Amino acid sequence: MHMETPDAVNMADVARLAGVSSSTVSRALSGSRGVSEATRRRIELIAQELSYVISPDASGLASRATRRVAIVVPETESWFYYAVLCSIEPVLRAAGLDLLFYRVTGTADRNEFFAQLPARRKVDAVVLVAVPLSPAQLERLDTMGVPIVMAGNRIDGYPCVCVDEPVAARQAVNHLLRVGHTRIGMIRTVDPEGESRQPDAGREAGYQQALASAGIPFDADLEVQVDFSLDGGALAMDQLLSLDRPPTAVFAFSDEIAIGAMRSLRRAGLRIPADVSVVGVDDHPMAELNDLTTVRQPVHMLGAKAGQIVVDILKGKPVPPVSVLPTHLVVRGSTAPPH
Repeated sequence: MHMETPDAVNMADVARLAGVSSSTVSRALSGSRGVSEATRRRIELIAQELSYVISPDASGLASRATRRVAIVVPETESWFYYAVLCSIEPVLRAAGLDLLFYRVTGTADRNEFFAQLPARRKVDAVVLVAVPLSPAQLERLDTMGVPIVMAGNRIDGYPCVCVDEPVAARQAVNHLLRVGHTRIGMIRTVDPEGESRQPDAGREAGYQQALASAGIPFDADLEVQVDFSLDGGALAMDQLLSLDRPPTAVFAFSDEIAIGAMRSLRRAGLRIPADVSVVGVDDHPMAELNDLTTVRQPVHMLGAKAGQIVVDILKGKPVPPVSVLPTHLVVRGSTAPPH
């Protein structure tokens, strides 16, 4: 590394060598939140090697408040994202903060968001609501130059509020096991452009853990992955019904996926739960109307908690690195012992 004299070094030099923004350098060296530990250590090492010490004027770069918070979601069609958004907004409004809403539907949208928002310096904080992120986009998080809060995702180095996805899946699958099912399918979801959805990976892990604990070998034929939609759930159920030995029960990634699966079962002339049991996750408003057994997650609490974390960070208050909310099984009429 080329060493410069202390008098010639400024914050831009440290930022350039660290590959981050000047405001990220400011927060890292002033001990502010919103910078991952790995990035903070890298910046501190570069500053030490350059003999750079942050000045009071320079540290002010990170304190020009806009009183705005960006809320980023991958879609608006799903009830989950709408519910989280509606729960965050009143918390921010009560704290005198305005909300900027960003819908990033694919890789191109996400790349543009990460590239443009830091340059425009539009907001004081960003909340990412279960947004699928590529490895390159994860690396870009520290360049945002503002605190980042995760809602529904869990990424080391950033405050997050979430449920324990493997636990939620085990609650669903263990219920099916207890009533006597041993051939249990799972309908997973994938981002339309193929990026992994973190909640999906966690629920898939819980599904396999529950089967293993019951001594049931994992059967890859019983696991189907589709785009997140009602039609996706219906398509996945069609695939499972085409097997030589279809499952007697199905665990769906979400209630919306489960309701799509139930549509295919009814069209195939199969009875729920006499022929096939179905269980979802969320406790969507439509779950009760469809008499769907589900694992309830406190979505409105998740949004409100994420909003409060943002408020506390901007006030300089300490926040927990991870806030895990409880889930619990809600048994309705879509599950029963196998026929």
